[in-house]
Amino acid sequence: MEQSSDEIMHQDIIPLYAADIQDQLKKQFAYLSGGRGGDGCPVITFPDYPAFSEIPEKEFQNVLTYLTSIPSLRDAGIGFILVIDRRQDKWTSVKASILRIAASFPGNLQLVLVLRPTGFFHRALSDIAFRFNRDELKMKVPIIMLGSVSELQGYIDKTQLTEDLGGTLDYCHNRWLSRRTAIEGFAQKVKQTAQILQSFGTELAETELPNDVQSTSSLLATHTEKKDKMKEDIRVAVEQGDDILGSITKPVTENPEYKLNQDQLDNQTTVERLLAQLHETETAFDEFWIKHQQKLEQCLRLRNFEQDFREVKAALDIVSERLSAFTDVGNSRSHVEHILKDLANFEEKSHETVAKARMLASERDAFIQSNHYAVDSIIPKCSELHHLCDAFTTETERRRNLLNKSLELHDLLEKSMKWCDEGIYLLASQPVDKCQSQDGAESALQEIEKFLDTGAGNKIKELNKIYREYAHILNEDLKDHVQKVFQKQESMEEMFQKRQVSLKKLAAKQTRPVQPVAPRPEAFVKSPCTSPGLQRENVSNSESSALRRVNYRKAKSDVTELHQSRGGSTMDDEENLAVLRQHVMNELIETERAYVEELLCVLEGYAAEMDNPLMAHLISPELQNKKDILFGNMEEIYHFHNRIFLRELETYIEYPELVGRCFLDQMEDFQIYEKYCQNKPRSESLWRQFSDSVFFQECQRKLDHKLSLDSYLLKPVQRITKYQLLLKEMLKYSKNCEGAEDLQEALTSILGILKAVNDSMHQIAITGYDGNLNELGKLLMQGSFNVWTDHKKGHTKVKDLARFKPMQRHLFLHEKAVLFCKKREENGEGYEKAPSYSYKHSLNMAAVGITENVKGDAKKFEIWYNAREEVYIIQAPTPEVKATWVNEIRKVLTSQLQACREASQHRTLEQTQSLPLPLPASSCASPSRNHIRNTKKMEEKKADLPSVEGCGTTAAPKYPEKGKGWAKPSQSLDASEENDGWSSAEEPLNSSDAEEEGGGGGEMKLTPGKYTVVTDYDKGVSEEFTVKSGDLVQLIREGEDGLWFVKNLSSGREGWIPANNLLMLIGNSKSAQSLSSSESGTASSNLSTSSSCSDSCNVSSTSFSDIKG
Repeated sequence: MEQSSDEIMHQDIIPLYAADIQDQLKKQFAYLSGGRGGDGCPVITFPDYPAFSEIPEKEFQNVLTYLTSIPSLRDAGIGFILVIDRRQDKWTSVKASILRIAASFPGNLQLVLVLRPTGFFHRALSDIAFRFNRDELKMKVPIIMLGSVSELQGYIDKTQLTEDLGGTLDYCHNRWLSRRTAIEGFAQKVKQTAQILQSFGTELAETELPNDVQSTSSLLATHTEKKDKMKEDIRVAVEQGDDILGSITKPVTENPEYKLNQDQLDNQTTVERLLAQLHETETAFDEFWIKHQQKLEQCLRLRNFEQDFREVKAALDIVSERLSAFTDVGNSRSHVEHILKDLANFEEKSHETVAKARMLASERDAFIQSNHYAVDSIIPKCSELHHLCDAFTTETERRRNLLNKSLELHDLLEKSMKWCDEGIYLLASQPVDKCQSQDGAESALQEIEKFLDTGAGNKIKELNKIYREYAHILNEDLKDHVQKVFQKQESMEEMFQKRQVSLKKLAAKQTRPVQPVAPRPEAFVKSPCTSPGLQRENVSNSESSALRRVNYRKAKSDVTELHQSRGGSTMDDEENLAVLRQHVMNELIETERAYVEELLCVLEGYAAEMDNPLMAHLISPELQNKKDILFGNMEEIYHFHNRIFLRELETYIEYPELVGRCFLDQMEDFQIYEKYCQNKPRSESLWRQFSDSVFFQECQRKLDHKLSLDSYLLKPVQRITKYQLLLKEMLKYSKNCEGAEDLQEALTSILGILKAVNDSMHQIAITGYDGNLNELGKLLMQGSFNVWTDHKKGHTKVKDLARFKPMQRHLFLHEKAVLFCKKREENGEGYEKAPSYSYKHSLNMAAVGITENVKGDAKKFEIWYNAREEVYIIQAPTPEVKATWVNEIRKVLTSQLQACREASQHRTLEQTQSLPLPLPASSCASPSRNHIRNTKKMEEKKADLPSVEGCGTTAAPKYPEKGKGWAKPSQSLDASEENDGWSSAEEPLNSSDAEEEGGGGGEMKLTPGKYTVVTDYDKGVSEEFTVKSGDLVQLIREGEDGLWFVKNLSSGREGWIPANNLLMLIGNSKSAQSLSSSESGTASSNLSTSSSCSDSCNVSSTSFSDIKG
């Protein structure tokens, strides 16, 4: 296949390398031995090669082209000497070889030497043929036919001929080929390295500098990595060149007398030249890299500076903004001290930021000294940082000076207030009886004068001077406070002046001795603790002082000159109580301020630090995003107390007896503590897992707290319980004051919140309840009881076991249901040891009745369900607990009864007959039917009459589906559960209270008629309807729900009274229409009247307790 001209031209311009034609050179049909002619012409030898004619033309041309390209241009320009060895060949081959060489030789020829065949025939033939073919073999250079090697040595020196031509030139073709391949490979390596370095340098020069630290750092790392790789390639290339040069000069090294031939010398020169070129390229690249690296490093330094500048400036802006928030000069000494402490802590925390900013600004000189290319943009930024730091330091010092001045003022005010309090206490503590005598009066005068002498260093002397000296810190509140303190001081001094006048009179007179009478507490007059209003801003201290002075004068006018009346003593006692109330109020406000400060400290020192990126490395992954669990709603509590409650408390500082109103106004907000307490077990559990965390230790160290975080997490729980103690103390000293009722109501409300918190802590521990506990209404009560069951239905064995062995159950009374749970103690410590409650069953309050007393045990009562088909005998820990539960259940049932009455009132008013009309089949069962059923139940049990206190309906409501809020009661109790707990030999009885009181016969049945009342009654359904013993009443008609419409014939009033109450009211009083004993025997044996509600009650059937009282 012919090659295109483009390919041939392309091949012509591509230089040949030994590695490319290595196989062709190995044939050795021609070689360059390194020998030279007389004038330095390179010698190319064509050794005897039998297959010379079979060599492809392309290979032949490649070898000749390559061999002629090896000598230097100068030597090649002189011309080549060809030595053609054909001593073992034929003439025909000689002729063909000469013709082929002449046609293909690409270089200049100086001389062609041919060693003709050595055989006699071929020698003679060659001589003849050469003569006849001279013209045909005519070349540009002479061709000399030689007959022997000795003749050849006449043209070329023996030292320039190889051994096969009788010379001494050391030549090994394989060694020559290997060396040529190495030299050419090294040359290519040097060329490629130079090109790569040049390309890399161009890339570096054209690279744009990044605008951020990360990109600049990445670029510097990338370029450094490439540079290191380049340097490694150069090192390898230099080692390669040194190895080649060493192999060339090795013979000389081993034998100093050894002479390198010209080709070897040329090779040495070539390798040395390449090595020098490589070193020059490396040196130039190193110089360029140093400049480029310096520029990149300067760029990286600049980007780091810019990033640090942005961060530091942002941090300075933040601390400056926080510093600007320190505008409050404090409203008390402790408040100012707290602000000063906060300022000191803030300054300490900000010190690192300011120091970093100053250090960054000080780098300006370093940038200038290093001749940074961007020094013009760096200097303004450094100057700005210096300015910001100086401004922050100056402002911090100014704020501190203001606070110190405020502290100085509050010290002065507190000294004055303390002096006033001590003066009031002194006046209150002077005994009245001792002041009756002249000596006692003089002694009291001396005490007063001695005390007044101490006022020089404690009291405020000039109000205007205070205003002038502290004008730069006096805001409206503080100015008002100064004025009130000054007014208090004036009032106290006025009281001292009046006391001095009185004592001086006593000391100057000799009066008839009077037996002093100690006033009885109940004879105290009511304290004039009134005030014009509640808010401090609406009540000036001058008005309050004026009121007190008027009351003081009024009380004083009732006192004789010798203070014989009780008024003076009462006034002094009231002063003592006022001092005590003020002490309690001071404690309340001071502890409230401390509490707010502690909450803020925890929120800033712990909670906020959990979001601080600088502290993130100290927080374990399991603790991250758990701030809400650990701190609960503490932030909400802090904001309530700091923004609302504390400020409201401070408005009552002059009127401590009225502080109950403050609690009542904010009582709704105290519900937030319930949420905090409910979260406390989770918070405690999380703290126990990570209490040893380095993060918490670091925060505690920064805050300089002696106690760990868990102690501060307990503060809200401790605080909500502290209020009731302070309110009790305040109430103790304010019983005769205007705000006593508010204090009592506030105390009751706080105790209610504590109870609700405690109950909710138990409620959240209920497990296994399928429904929503919130749908059961408000949790009213909870507690642990012994429970027996006495169900009409159920397995006999289970029933028998239940009658003798109680179950330990924890009951939860809601507005709509009562839950029975089993208490299970958990292992652990602290909140982790809190019990859990396994839900067992529940009773719908719409179908519940109670029997208040159970024979034989004052601590037992019954809760029965569904017309006594299920009876639960409950034994409380104490009679008091039982009474509380019974009363609460009665309230629930009474409220349900009242709702049912209101819905059916229109029906009860229509019934005018003495006995109820028959009800439709769809309505609830009538009392007579209920009586028959109850009688059968009693006969089956062979029990006495049931309790008078219980009452119930005949129809039971359907149980809701499983998982919808109600579980079937009796079936959920298995024998194994009923066998737990302790056994009791006492068998609960179902005998009625009437029987316990001695009633054993049949009960009287109520019928319309006139009766005489034997006992007072003022608890009718209508609040205005009352009867007294001896009144004549007429029973007009019986209504629904076991009520009778009764008219008091003595007063003319009418109203509704429950039937069982009537039985006690009329006792054995007879009526012309009363039933006989036989008729009464048919009456219901259960005197708890069954009540039936109409369909309008929206309940299928409801059982209610006896509502007596």
